[in-house]
Amino acid sequence: MIILSVSGLSFRVGTKEILENISFAVEDGDRVGIVGVNGSGKSTLLRMITGKLEQSDGAVYIAKDKSVGMMEQDDAFNVIEGGSFDDTVLSQMYAAYPELCRDEDRLSELEELLKSAEGEELKRYTAEFSETNSRFIDNGGLHYKSRCRSILSKLGFSEEYLSNRVSSLSGGERARLNLARLLFREPDVLILDEPTNHLDTDTLEWLEGILSSYKKTLLVVSHDRYFLDKVTTKTLDIEHHAAKLYGVPYSKYTEQKEADRKAAEKKYDLQQKEIARLEAYIEQQRRWNRERNIIAAESREKAIARMEKVERPKDAPQSIRFGFTKNRESGNDVLSVRGLSMEFPAKKLFENISFEVKKREHVFIAGANGTGKSTLLKILLEKIPATAGVFELGYNVTIGYYDQENQNLDPSKTVIDELWDAYPDKNQTELRNTLALFMFRGEDAFKQVAVLSGGERARLTLAKLILSKMNLLILDEPTNHLDIQSREALESALEGFDGTIIAVSHDRYFIKKLATRVIELKDGGIVNHIGGYEDYAAARERAKLNAEEAKEEYVPQQMSNKELYLQRKKEAAEARQYEKHRRDVLEEIERLERELAEVSEELFGDAATDYVRAAELDDRKTVIEDRLMTLYEEEESF
Repeated sequence: MIILSVSGLSFRVGTKEILENISFAVEDGDRVGIVGVNGSGKSTLLRMITGKLEQSDGAVYIAKDKSVGMMEQDDAFNVIEGGSFDDTVLSQMYAAYPELCRDEDRLSELEELLKSAEGEELKRYTAEFSETNSRFIDNGGLHYKSRCRSILSKLGFSEEYLSNRVSSLSGGERARLNLARLLFREPDVLILDEPTNHLDTDTLEWLEGILSSYKKTLLVVSHDRYFLDKVTTKTLDIEHHAAKLYGVPYSKYTEQKEADRKAAEKKYDLQQKEIARLEAYIEQQRRWNRERNIIAAESREKAIARMEKVERPKDAPQSIRFGFTKNRESGNDVLSVRGLSMEFPAKKLFENISFEVKKREHVFIAGANGTGKSTLLKILLEKIPATAGVFELGYNVTIGYYDQENQNLDPSKTVIDELWDAYPDKNQTELRNTLALFMFRGEDAFKQVAVLSGGERARLTLAKLILSKMNLLILDEPTNHLDIQSREALESALEGFDGTIIAVSHDRYFIKKLATRVIELKDGGIVNHIGGYEDYAAARERAKLNAEEAKEEYVPQQMSNKELYLQRKKEAAEARQYEKHRRDVLEEIERLERELAEVSEELFGDAATDYVRAAELDDRKTVIEDRLMTLYEEEESF
C-alpha cells in the first residue's frame, strides 16, 4: 500500500531552482534514507512533505487517516502548556500523549466523586469511569509512563534529569528530548532530519535498533553512512535538483548508482560514435554530389533525426578536495600522558589516566557523552589545565587542531579575511585557490562568516587547517556538518597524511576507515583497544554480554530500613548539591556573558582613543574569556 507519494514537486527561490519535477512513491513500512550534498534540498523536501513549506509546483499525497511526525535538524523544542503539564523533562514527555493524561486525570476525579455519589449520579459516574478506563487501557495508559522513562533513559536522560526544566537543557539535550517525544508517539510516517547529531555510540546503537525494527514508515536524512546501512531499506538520491529512488540501502545504492552512471556514459558514448560515423558518411556522400549520393546522405540524416537522443550524464556534484601538508619529521614518541586527571566541583571526568602515542598512529578517543573526550583534547592543546598529572609532546611535534564548534572563526570577518589574517604571508591568488578547493568560489569568498551554514563553517575551518604545516593532527568531531562527499574527501586526505592523528568522532564509518587504535574513556579511566574499529566494537559487545551474565547471576543483598533511609538521604543531599552548583555555573556564565558584551562595547566605543582605559578593558576581557572557557567546559559535563 502506498502511504506517501510525491508528484512533479518543485521548489524555487526567485529564479533559482532548488528542486525540480520530483516524483516518487513510498510504501507502508518502507524505511527510506535521503542523501545528497549539502544544499541539494533534502530538508526542503521534508518540509514540503509535512506542509511546513509550500511547493512551487506539484503535489504531495499522504494516505487517509495516517499521522505524520517530523523532527527537523535544528528544531526548537516546543513546550506543551496547559492542563497538568509543566516544563520539566518528564512532564513534557508525558505531554506526547495529552489524551492519556486527560483520561488519567479524569479517572482520579471520578474515583473521588464515586466515594460520595448516590443514585443516578452514581450510575452516571460509574458508566463514565468504565468507558474512560477502557479507553485508557486500550490506548496503552497502563504502560505509557514507564515507556516514557525507558525512552528518556536510553537517550541519555538519567533519573536526576527528569525533573529539570526544559529551559535549562543544552541544545543537544533539547534535540534528544524532541526525538524521544516523537519516537514515543510512533507516527505512521516518521520523518527525521539528521537525528544522529548529539548522540554517543551507545545511544546511536539503541536508536538504530529502534528504527531498524520500526513497523511503520520512516524517512530519514543523514550523513552517517553506518547508520543509513543499519536502518534504511531504500535510498532517495537528490542530485542536480532531481531525485531518484533506489530500492536498496546506502552501500548498495552507491554501487548501483556508480554502475548506472557507467552504463549511461557507455550508452551515450556509443550513440555519439554512431552519430559521428553517420555524419562522416553524409559528408562523404555530399562531396561526391551525385544524385544517388544525395539520396544516401538524406537517408542517413533522417536516421539521425529519428534517433531517440541519449542525454549526456551530468557530472557528479563538485565536492571539496585537498590534502594535508606534513611539517618536518617528528620523533617516534609523539605524546606521553601520565596520571592525568580532570574534575569539576560537581563531576569527576577521569582520573589517573596514562597512555602513549607513537609516530603515524591514528588514535581515536571514544566514550559516552560527558566522559571528557573533548576536554581531554583541550588539555593536550593547553586550552584548559588538568586537575592533576602531566603530558609531554615529543621531539619536533607541531600540532594542527580542528575544533568541532569552529570557535576559532570570527563572525565579523569575511571568508577570505579569515584566511588572510591567519596567513598574512599568502597572496590573494593563493588564498582564493585554497578556498576554491573547499567550494568557496567567486563571491562566496566575500561572505560574512556570521551567515555561513554549519557545513560552510566546517569547510572554512578545514581550509585554515591545511594551510598550516603539522605532523600531529588533533581533530574534534571533524565530520560534523559535512555531507557524505566531504567526509569521503576528508577520509582520503587523512589516509594520505604522513603523520600522527588523535581524533574524537562518533562517525563509526570514519573511525572504521582510519583508526589503528581506540582509547575508550569509561568509568573515569581508559580502556586501550589495540586495532581498528571492528576490534573495538567486538570488545564492547563482549563487555555487554559479560555485564548481562553478571547481572543475571547477581543476587542483591537486602538493605535494612535504616541503611535504605541513610542511602536515600545521602543521594538526595548529593543531588541538591549538584543542582545548586549547576545553577551557580549557569548564572555565572550569564553574568560574565553580559559583562563581556559591555566590556567589548566600551573597548571598541568610548575607550577606543583612551589607551589606558582600553588596556584595562582588554585585560578584563581576557580574564572573562578564560573564565568562560572553563565554565563552558563544566557546563558540557552536566
